[in-house]
Amino acid sequence: MAQIQQLGLPASLPHWVPQLLWSLGTIAAAYLVGHLIKRFIAPRLVLLASRTKGEWDDVIIDEIQRRVPWWSLLIGAWLALGHWPALGADSTALDLAHKFLFVVAGLSVTAACVATTSRLVRLYGAILAPGLPLTGLTQNLLTIFVSIVGGLVVLRGIGVEITPMLTAMGVGGLAVALALQEPLGNLFAGFFLSMAGHIRVGDFIRLENGLDGYVVDFNWRSARIRQLANNIIIVPNLKLSQATVLNFQLPDQGLSVPVQLGVDYASDLAHVERVTTEVGREVMKEVEGGVPDHDPFILYSEFGDSSINFTVILRGREYVSQYLVKHEFIKRLHARYKTEGIEIPFPQRTLSTRGPLPIATSGGIRSDGE
Repeated sequence: MAQIQQLGLPASLPHWVPQLLWSLGTIAAAYLVGHLIKRFIAPRLVLLASRTKGEWDDVIIDEIQRRVPWWSLLIGAWLALGHWPALGADSTALDLAHKFLFVVAGLSVTAACVATTSRLVRLYGAILAPGLPLTGLTQNLLTIFVSIVGGLVVLRGIGVEITPMLTAMGVGGLAVALALQEPLGNLFAGFFLSMAGHIRVGDFIRLENGLDGYVVDFNWRSARIRQLANNIIIVPNLKLSQATVLNFQLPDQGLSVPVQLGVDYASDLAHVERVTTEVGREVMKEVEGGVPDHDPFILYSEFGDSSINFTVILRGREYVSQYLVKHEFIKRLHARYKTEGIEIPFPQRTLSTRGPLPIATSGGIRSDGE
């Protein structure tokens, strides 16, 4: 009756009407306060965070300010339950309402923790562990771990005993592991591939069957490898962990670029070496993908059928750099050899025979002079 008089409502209204109005007013006021905090206070916190060196505080404040109105709404609903004294402290309905709000709030906080953790790992993972690049698999496992911890905390908060659940999960997990050996094998193989750091996202690798490409990502079942032709190769994690793999970017991504050449037997080899290395240095300094501080050199290898053969050793910054480096080197060297009078001979072979050569006639084959 006192609440009805305070609100100026007719005395004939049911007693629960003012309680409902007070509850709605509390929820609306809490929601309004949340919006005011997001509108006026949160921007100041964002500004303060932007002045610090690290980005962790920016991430945390950003995730919190996005959820402030929702959390204020939950707080308002929690306070609104105090306007229903008729339900009694031991009321089942009041207890269920409190548990429901706790579960919703717990799940919301867990979602915020998952989002914050994922963003922080993306920001600092490569810095804290350069050899352990982030993959879709590692981020998903982290998300699952944080979600499970949050879920267990929520269950514990509403009075659910989680010890028997953990025991049942352990026994059930053994049965599931036996039934799902292949999927779990791929899952753990992908996890260990990511952790070992021998094959990293972004590395250019070649498999033992000759297929090669850039590692795009690992997921729970397979690795994705993008070829230079922009095709995707799907390799199960378990097979990749057992395969012989050539990683072109370990211990570093630079690689030697050998170019096979040959010059005429009459060439001055010292002159050939000088001209060839000059062109190589020019290419290293001017062509994108070359290594400017690398000093090219040549190694004579054999007396070929029509030329003296040798190998020029250039260097590229990464695997794909070799194509442009070779292209420019061959083009420039060909023009320079023309200027210097150095001949690259056509393949030819000298045949030596004993006695006169046979001459074909209409009646058959006869020797010269017969």
